[in-house]
Amino acid sequence: MELIDGKKISAQIKDELKEKVAALKESGKEVSLAVIQVGADPASSIYVNNKKKACEYIGIKSLSFEIDENASEDELLGLIDRLNADDSVNGILVQLPLPKHMDENKVIERISPLKDVDGFHVQNVGALCVGKKGYVSCTPAGVIELLKRSDVEISGKHCVIIGRSNIVGKPMALLMLRENATVTVCHSKTANLKEICKEADILIVAIGKPKFITADYVKDNATVIDVGIHRDENNKICGDVDFESVSPKCSKITPVPGGVGPMTIAMLMNNCVESVL
Repeated sequence: MELIDGKKISAQIKDELKEKVAALKESGKEVSLAVIQVGADPASSIYVNNKKKACEYIGIKSLSFEIDENASEDELLGLIDRLNADDSVNGILVQLPLPKHMDENKVIERISPLKDVDGFHVQNVGALCVGKKGYVSCTPAGVIELLKRSDVEISGKHCVIIGRSNIVGKPMALLMLRENATVTVCHSKTANLKEICKEADILIVAIGKPKFITADYVKDNATVIDVGIHRDENNKICGDVDFESVSPKCSKITPVPGGVGPMTIAMLMNNCVESVL
């Protein structure tokens, strides 16, 4: 069993991007990312901080906008409009989740598709669907990089994805199709989940339930990618996969933490750099 080291691979990607950004600066182009945080949710603050650190390391200019959680939706939309119109801003990111009185879909759709480095805008999702150029949401893009840089053959393999969210499951399925995998998408209404999972050469789990996938869901020598992140009953970080029981059966598996997580920010940075290239 081989561990797929997301920390190491994300560090490689960041170093590659650092070189690209340095070259862009020499040619007089600066990459800048605007990050908007509404309210002070502790988890969101950690994410935003990690994004700022990554920007700093790579050489991307990071602009921070903190809005009070009681601010009106119009105030947020107005800020997005101003950033859309500002040619010095390449990427705009609104940290989710938003307070209840704000409509997430409306806010995401307000970001210009050309600056939507999260890859959530319906135009970018549509572009992925029909194979046109656009931003790809960062977690699924990160999974593809993990597989490729760990020498996992994707073409012709059976990939089972558990979860059909707009942020992970659906774009993941489209990306695996693009890489010529045969794709099955499972979800909460899937019958015979265990049997289907056991057919997977590559099993990607984004189900949102701690340690849900045990050894009897996994065929021998499969590659398992765990997108989930939770705290277990002992307050230890764990994923959607029961690592202890599943890892001995796999050829390759991502740990939690240190697997998919670091890749999400690396691919966000990649999208920011792509916005200038």
